[in-house]
Amino acid sequence: QVQLVESGGGLVQAGGSLRLACAASGCTVSSYATGWFRQAPGKEREFVAAINWRGDNTYYADSVKGRFTISRDNAKNTVYLQMNSLQPEDTALYYCATKRYVGPYYELTNYEYWGQGTQVTVSS
Repeated sequence: QVQLVESGGGLVQAGGSLRLACAASGCTVSSYATGWFRQAPGKEREFVAAINWRGDNTYYADSVKGRFTISRDNAKNTVYLQMNSLQPEDTALYYCATKRYVGPYYELTNYEYWGQGTQVTVSS
């Protein structure tokens, strides 16, 4: 049974940083591209960042480009999201997911397994 567990969320002031982790069990995350998505209250879930299985290609939403960095440690079966210069508009529940289907990295329907999410709250 595949399980993804996100951690590292919390409350931070604007301008601060957090590092999220997505730990996988029941699968070898290195076999999959992995993405981070977020969902704010009353809004649809949106793409944040993704990384291919080798870790040599990354993709970012325009809203986080230059502030967030996605990386992976396949030896630890874990994918990370380093978030710097956080702003109140980054407040959301952050999810990781493994990409299964061919198609754009930003498309939610191309991902198969999802974690339960970790809350990020940025105060002004």
